[in-house]
Amino acid sequence: MTQHQVPRRRFLGAVGAAGLGGATIGLMTGATSAEAAASPAEQASAGQEAAGQEAALPYPTQRRPFAMPGVREQDWTGALFVGSGESRFALRVGLLTAQGKLLREKMTNYLWRIGPMTPDGAYKEVQVTTDDRTIMPAHLQALREVIAHPDQWSQSEVADATAKLPQLQQKYDRTQSEKRTIRVRYTRTGDGSGLVGAVTALDDDTTVVLELSSPWGEQAAFALDGQSLTGSAPGLLEQNRTGHIRLSPTEPADSGGCYASVADMTAAVTGGSGAPGTAVAALVYRLGKGRTITFAARVDDRPLEARTPEAHEVEHALATAGARVRGANLTGSGPVGRAADAVRDALSLNTNYDKERHRNYVMWGWGGGGGLFTGWDSAFDAVDAALVSRPLAVQHETDVFEAPAPPNQVPLPGPRYDQQNSGPMHAYAVWRLYTKFGDRSLLEKTYPQLVTFHDLLPEWDTDRDGLLETPYFGDRIGGRGNHLGLDDSPVYASYHRIAKQGGSGDKRDNTDLTDVALNSYYALLAETLAKMAGVLGKPEDATRFAAQYETIRRLLNERLWHPDKGLYLSRYLDGTWNEVVTPTVFYPMFAGLATPERARILVERHLLDPEEFWGEYVVPSVARNDPAYCSGGPVHPSSEHFRFFDRYGEDTAPEQWKGAVWPPMNATVYDGVKRYGFDDVAGRFAARSTAMYLDAWDKENWFPESFDPEPGQSIMDSAVDTAWRTYSWSNAMAVQGLHELISDNPWDGDPAALMFGTLSLPGTNTVANVRLRGHTYTVSAGPDRTTLVRDGRTVFRATGARVAVRGFVLRGSGASFDINADGPARVEVFPEDGRARGRKVPRGRTHVVL
Repeated sequence: MTQHQVPRRRFLGAVGAAGLGGATIGLMTGATSAEAAASPAEQASAGQEAAGQEAALPYPTQRRPFAMPGVREQDWTGALFVGSGESRFALRVGLLTAQGKLLREKMTNYLWRIGPMTPDGAYKEVQVTTDDRTIMPAHLQALREVIAHPDQWSQSEVADATAKLPQLQQKYDRTQSEKRTIRVRYTRTGDGSGLVGAVTALDDDTTVVLELSSPWGEQAAFALDGQSLTGSAPGLLEQNRTGHIRLSPTEPADSGGCYASVADMTAAVTGGSGAPGTAVAALVYRLGKGRTITFAARVDDRPLEARTPEAHEVEHALATAGARVRGANLTGSGPVGRAADAVRDALSLNTNYDKERHRNYVMWGWGGGGGLFTGWDSAFDAVDAALVSRPLAVQHETDVFEAPAPPNQVPLPGPRYDQQNSGPMHAYAVWRLYTKFGDRSLLEKTYPQLVTFHDLLPEWDTDRDGLLETPYFGDRIGGRGNHLGLDDSPVYASYHRIAKQGGSGDKRDNTDLTDVALNSYYALLAETLAKMAGVLGKPEDATRFAAQYETIRRLLNERLWHPDKGLYLSRYLDGTWNEVVTPTVFYPMFAGLATPERARILVERHLLDPEEFWGEYVVPSVARNDPAYCSGGPVHPSSEHFRFFDRYGEDTAPEQWKGAVWPPMNATVYDGVKRYGFDDVAGRFAARSTAMYLDAWDKENWFPESFDPEPGQSIMDSAVDTAWRTYSWSNAMAVQGLHELISDNPWDGDPAALMFGTLSLPGTNTVANVRLRGHTYTVSAGPDRTTLVRDGRTVFRATGARVAVRGFVLRGSGASFDINADGPARVEVFPEDGRARGRKVPRGRTHVVL
């Protein structure tokens, strides 16, 4: 024992134990974990929310000091530590390959299993493998398919497959035989400034590196102290303050040292030599299969004494925290409801720390994303994150509006102006956070910026008729849809450039294409601003934006409805139609612009037509019978499998927006269908979206950027791209199913009213621990029973049929709601006065007051 070490038996008291009898380290788990990490004012805010009162903006920043497992770009095997004054440290878990390469960052490539985990760091678990899955079994199967059926493929494709298969099979077999996999677990301890963790080898001959270094290349100094690692760093906000960290493993390492740079450390742990120094410290363990290394780490304002944990204490703490994940966080069961756990884990994985504004946000993809993205992606992330964590959702959206303007764009903070859908989608996201949580402070913060965004948009009205035309994104075909994030959508292949007069300073010219999707977003923004203005007590603004919305609705229905085709289509200024059919034909439903009759035509004649959009996999980004569908490469309609497979390592036919299924499109179509009350179709649509998401999650533990539009297509070349694997907006696919079970109602009526139940999700589904308007809900919906539980007490029950309920408001002495039943049913409510009330309802729609 060194002079700085203390006996193991003192470790529990040092880290805040619950007591020797339970031998449990003081954990931050479950529903109270965010509150435990909050300041007294934030805890009071959380207490108000629990009491059902409107609370101030919660958790706009992280309280310091804190430890956050998994929060650091591309380093999900590690943890971030932030001390007072904003001193920062990074703990990483590295893994050596059989060839001696150290895997220590960009770990997305090597993630094998994700979760369970929570976004607040109460518990996080991943498995990491040396197999980057560049070659997948599906690739090999596709090549075998080509060789086995030469009559269905071209001669060159057969020759290519014949040559490639043995090479790839050999490489795949070697990768599998040399694979090394580890399981990494963390839980926060005490007041949240420390954590305990464990690394378990799942294969023999596994070498693991525990590393302390500075994140983002910041200043810090590290040292060995016995079997521990220590570090210190100046505060970035308060340089007169110094933060200190100690990493204490339960047993000595096989080797270790401190090095002058990461390159020197890497050289040393991979068998070479590295210059000594203080820039990074590392401990190396050589593990057999099943062996676990446990450790504790903590950040503080003062140097920390060495305290060696007992391995069984760490394991007990991890087991306790892991068991609490489902009990206190979003969870579910059933064919669709079980997606709740996947969404929780996926968004927890992509939770990151904004080093500039000192709060958490959702990373959008690309194996780290390079920081916060203020495009439309992040709006979907906020809506999805609200199901998982109110603090994360609010911090994320706050971060978007405080982010500076991207380079070379109109100097507006917040949503990207070069993507004209960003402002409307972020307005929609902010409004949904209000309808979910009842907190108007985020409305107050974002409203002025959104008004400015709205008032700049008429610069894209080329002919000044009140509808917007597509901005000119250059002659590059693949980027012409960038104003809506639609990249190479064929809708924008043939527009013509028109010089812009005046404007905001955005250097793009106008075009001659009046865009259905862009005008739907334009209307959505006006509608949302009118609602915000109403809440914020701005009646003149509310009137102005409501009038603007009505004008867009009238003009769009007059000019962009194709009566013969029964579709909303984009149109050129000379009056000719752009007849490319994509899911944007449904966007007027999302914005509430379609007349009821036209909405019925859109759903019944087009959405449900398998020749256009319907099928096992919905919804393709170009209609299946449109010539542009999957026109990005060869299509093999006669092949039994892999209809879009070309050659290994090459792009496939549904590349990008020419057929691939994109989560934001699906979410938009679902919201439009649900908004117009097509409850049966909405449920079937949500079930298909969720099934696609869960298929990728179950097979690969991925949540991809996009999906192939045909069953069995899982070999897109982009599958080897980290964005395809862990792209945050992918969760919008599964959230449709979860919103089908329970959701806020962002469109009409009382914003505090709920929607819940479903007419058409398969089987019986449950989703639990959903926090809305200061209450925690569980809903279970099946063929003949739907139950809503609020704060642990049943408040609604329907028996005898499936039901979809909206506008549900529970009062002390009763409830009111609209119900859509697929057969006769009995409904009961259980208000706070203790007197149950019930009645029978017929098949169809009924307004109920009990």
